[in-house]
Amino acid sequence: MNDKKLSNRELALERARVLKATIQEYLDCEKEIETGFRMHERSQVNKEKILNYFNASNEDWNNWGWQMKNRISDPGTLAHFISFNEQEMEELNILSKQFRWAISPYYLSLIDFSNYRNSPVFMQAVPDIREAFDESGSSDPMAETQTNPASTITRRYPDRLIINVTNQCAMYCRHCQRRRNFGEKDRHVTRQEMEESLAYIRDNEEIRDVLITGGDALMLSDNTIDWLLGELDKIEHVEIKRLGTRTLVTLPQRITDSLCEILEKHAPLYINTQFNSPMEVTPEAKEACDKLVKAGVLLGNQAVLLKGINDNEHIMKKLNHELLKIRIRPYYIFHAKEVKGTSHFKTRIETGISIMEKLRGYTSGLAIPT
Repeated sequence: MNDKKLSNRELALERARVLKATIQEYLDCEKEIETGFRMHERSQVNKEKILNYFNASNEDWNNWGWQMKNRISDPGTLAHFISFNEQEMEELNILSKQFRWAISPYYLSLIDFSNYRNSPVFMQAVPDIREAFDESGSSDPMAETQTNPASTITRRYPDRLIINVTNQCAMYCRHCQRRRNFGEKDRHVTRQEMEESLAYIRDNEEIRDVLITGGDALMLSDNTIDWLLGELDKIEHVEIKRLGTRTLVTLPQRITDSLCEILEKHAPLYINTQFNSPMEVTPEAKEACDKLVKAGVLLGNQAVLLKGINDNEHIMKKLNHELLKIRIRPYYIFHAKEVKGTSHFKTRIETGISIMEKLRGYTSGLAIPT
C-alpha cells in the first residue's frame, strides 16, 4: 500500500475533478438549450418573412412606433407565419373574442415557427384554450384594489410604492398578474391622475423608493417619462426611482438614444425587467442594455417561474448566465401568481426550492436571484 502523501497540487487537481463532476450534467444539457444568440440566424429568417408580409424595411423594423402599430393581435395575421391546424385555428378564434392578446413583430420573430407549441415565446404571448376553462385563482390575487390609497398608487410596503401609469404593453403576457387591466384599448393614465399620485408621495415622507410600472412604464412618451421622473427628483425624501418594463424582452427598439439621454438625467435610476427564457436574450436585447448601461441605468431581472418554460434548473441557470453577459443582474424569481386563467403555468413551490438548491454553490453568486 502506498501511503505517500499527496502534494498540494495533486490535492487541488483531485478537487477540481470532483467539482467538474458536480456540474457535468449541466454542461451536457447546456449545449442543447436554445438562446437568442444561438438562434439569431433563425430569427433573422423570420424577420425577413415578417417584413415581407408588412411590405416594410429594416428602418421600419428598428422604429418602435412601427413595431407598436403593427402588433399582431388576430389569428388570421398570425396564421401567415404559423401553420395552425383546423382545431388550433378554431380555438384561437374563440379565445380572441374572450381575451386580449398582442405580440410585437420583433417578439414574433423569436418563435420557432416549425415547433411553435414548444416555443417559450409562443407560450407567453399567444392565448391557450386552457385559459377559457380555468376557474381557479382570482382577477386580483395581490389585492391591489385594496392597497390603493390614492389615484394610481399601489402601496404594500412601508417605504416604497408603485405608480401604475398605463395598461399598454408591447406584448400581453398570458401569465400577467394584471390581466384584469388589459381592457379592450390601450390607456395611459392622465396627467391629473399622475399629479394626484405625486401629491400622495410628497405627503408621505417615509416613501424613499418609487416604482413606475403598469402595463409597461416605457410605453409612455419620452416627454412624459422626463416630466414624471423630474417631478420625483424634486421630492427630497425619494431616494431612488425604478421603471418596470419588458421592452428589453419584447421591444428592444424602444431603447432609443433620445430616451437614454432623458434617463441619464434622473439618476439614481433602476430598470426592472422580466426575461423568462434564454431564447429572449438576443443581440438586440444586448444592444438595448448597452445603451442603458452607458446612460448610467442599473438593470435587474425579475423572472417568473413558468411551467414548461423555465421550471428546470439547467434552463434557469443558463438564463441567468445569459443575463449577466448582457449586464442584467438576476434579482428575483417569482412563483406565478394565483391569477384566473393562468393555472397551466403554475409550478409547485418545491420546484422553485429545488431550482434554488441547484443554483447555490453550483454557480457564481451574481447568477443567483432571490
